[in-house]
Amino acid sequence: MDFTVTILGSGAAVPTSRRNPSGQYIQCRNRHFLIDCGEGTQMQMRKFGVNFNRITHVFISHLHGDHFFGLVGLLSTMHLMGRVKAIHIYGPVGLKDIVLMQLEVAKGKLAFELIFREIAPEESTVLFEDEKVKVTCFPLVHKIPTSGFLIEEKERERKLLADKAKKDGVKREYFHRLKKGEDIVAEDGIMISHLEYTEAAEKPKSYAYCSDTAYSEKTIKFVEGVNYLYHEATFIELLRDRAVATKHSTAKDAALVAKEAHVGKLLMGHLSARYDTGEEHVLEAKETFPDSECVEDGQIIQIV
Repeated sequence: MDFTVTILGSGAAVPTSRRNPSGQYIQCRNRHFLIDCGEGTQMQMRKFGVNFNRITHVFISHLHGDHFFGLVGLLSTMHLMGRVKAIHIYGPVGLKDIVLMQLEVAKGKLAFELIFREIAPEESTVLFEDEKVKVTCFPLVHKIPTSGFLIEEKERERKLLADKAKKDGVKREYFHRLKKGEDIVAEDGIMISHLEYTEAAEKPKSYAYCSDTAYSEKTIKFVEGVNYLYHEATFIELLRDRAVATKHSTAKDAALVAKEAHVGKLLMGHLSARYDTGEEHVLEAKETFPDSECVEDGQIIQIV
């Protein structure tokens, strides 16, 4: 389970006893990310067993309160729990000022560094990248500047056929190079083929997070072919007028994006508090994209 998403909040602006505002914890190849941090997110993390201090990067989609009101509280708790490691925070213009002002007014000095990076919401930009994972933001269509996020695994090393290599006397010092796809000329001049002693690794997996947004064809190109797509579905079609007015999506909108982008699976969330369950959303979405579901708080999704 080296790529998982834990749903910390699946509701919209008004919390309910069943759904907290937006928040997701992503663990990908031992990288630990938080996307959005609605009010009460740290309590959800406690409830669902997420280790606060493993998180190194926080991505905030936009400055509506249900997506960031929990951030200062979370940072303060990290401090009280002894955190000293810096944390990277990505978000729209203004987020840094809001966080620092709240801390200053409360005389809340932290024992760790906050490293802010402002997102240009009209652009698609790589925010984080190392040898295993890449995180990219992309523009969404909402009432204020809003970004979606794409988390992608990098290509893995090939798998070594260790028993065969040992049986044939291949030196251990060659193993790492073979896994990287190199062919090796041994000291006796014999060619050692990586194809003979390794097999292809699993294909890299991907996950896209579409926060608050109206339906947009532009979104499709950014999430094309992802394994799992999380897309807000605040309303069902009966309230399409409300969705249009607030620049949110219906379940049908989310399903259409999933279908046109040829994704593997659709996960819907950010449900309005007027809905007790997501049953109507699922029925509506499946008419367009059969592999659809609504997420629930506490659900852990393995990206496969």
